[in-house]
Amino acid sequence: MTQSSDSCLDSWMGREALAEAMIPVIGRLYRENNVVTSIHGRSLINKSSMNILKAHRFARRMSNAELPLEETAPLLDALAGLELGAAAVDIALLNEKFKAQAPGTSLEGFLREELAEIVGRRGADDRTSTDVVLYGFGRIGRLLARLLIEKAGGGHGLRLRAIVVRKGAENDLAKRASLLRRDSVHGSFEGTIRVDEEANTITANGVQIQVIYSDNPSTVDYTAYGIKNALVVDNTGRWRDAEGLSQHLQSKGVARVLLTAPGKGDLKNIVHGINHRDIQDSDTIVTAASCTTNAITPVLKALNDKFGVIHGHVETVHSFTNDQNLIDNFHKGDRRGRSAALNMVITETGAAKAVAKALPELQGKLTGNAIRVPTPDVSMAILNLNLETGTTKDEVNNYLREMSLHSSLRKQIDYIDSPEVVSTDFVGSRRAGIVDGLATIANDKNLVVYVWYDNEFGYSCQVVRVMEEMAGVNPPFFPAQEVPAAAKPALEAVTV
Repeated sequence: MTQSSDSCLDSWMGREALAEAMIPVIGRLYRENNVVTSIHGRSLINKSSMNILKAHRFARRMSNAELPLEETAPLLDALAGLELGAAAVDIALLNEKFKAQAPGTSLEGFLREELAEIVGRRGADDRTSTDVVLYGFGRIGRLLARLLIEKAGGGHGLRLRAIVVRKGAENDLAKRASLLRRDSVHGSFEGTIRVDEEANTITANGVQIQVIYSDNPSTVDYTAYGIKNALVVDNTGRWRDAEGLSQHLQSKGVARVLLTAPGKGDLKNIVHGINHRDIQDSDTIVTAASCTTNAITPVLKALNDKFGVIHGHVETVHSFTNDQNLIDNFHKGDRRGRSAALNMVITETGAAKAVAKALPELQGKLTGNAIRVPTPDVSMAILNLNLETGTTKDEVNNYLREMSLHSSLRKQIDYIDSPEVVSTDFVGSRRAGIVDGLATIANDKNLVVYVWYDNEFGYSCQVVRVMEEMAGVNPPFFPAQEVPAAAKPALEAVTV
């Protein structure tokens, strides 16, 4: 039955009121209990009522129905009354699991049993905090800062303590703070930023960041600022081998180093979701590979696991970067000296070969090339593959959609099948790559898959996941097991 316009508006206002009432509960769970709540991986921390409503609507991609706020609001209230310890809690999955219980089971009883490990521990956090230093404060460095500030919580886990840069001007500190506050692509910083010229610090949402000036990674005394056993994240790309990056380890207060670029030699190139468990406590230097490698490797693994990849070619259509010239000028690289703002520029990419460092079964099976285009962010990878097993467009899309929703790669792979999306729609995506289902082409054993990716923010999210793995600061996740597949309604295509 079609709703009248008045009843439709009344329904909306009722749902909006429920979302508004959820905000302080979500905040208290976060601040007092170190509990991060989410809906199918979409964090609810510091979100507006509109974003909470959108997260509930997103749930229809899992179950063909919006997640009812009438169910999640009382669930949140019940969680708040359990005096929980630190955890990550997906309220959508909890709600699904509760509804699958025997009739008559009380919500509180279910939650006490499901979360018994942390009930009554009121904010207790078994994790040890890890000091983080960002060496370099460019595009990736500033986005990492935003993400680390967002995840600061009660001070456990990763703690952003300092950034290291070369002093560029007398008002350098104010300019660094301004670049953190304003971003032409990703918008304004959500929160407040204060600058202390005397202490040379930037304080963002209560996180005090020491700004250190240096051009030598081996001579900084971080202990002078109270920083110990730090994880240094090198965003400069200046050093990419073990010899160069090991200079950081000579500075006092540094324990480990992560490079936000592909590493050379025997350094481990980590794509979170693929080979992050290869990181050992003895690994003092690790690299997070490239944005393109992070975007394509999870999709390639999924396809190789099901259909087998004989060989393939990866063509990336990549937004321009700071490495290119704004107008024609000398550049040591071929073609990159030509204006990035005016041209499509064919250039090389090592991403196809780099896939094999994270996914050895594809060693020697991929070639790659890149075209730089005049857009500031969001890129696309076109995977042209020859498969061992023949398939169809529908089979591939249904499989990749399922992988994006219910597999161990759901943090890396997203899926969309809207006929109207363009590159700017993916600015701010937290997934490594987004499969564009409508663009998929399948002809028996020949397959072409298009993968969008925010080469700045999506990649930064992957870097943070590697940092959390290196530091061992991931909180326990609840529910421990998702709803059994048999209890889930059949999935259908959803246009977003």
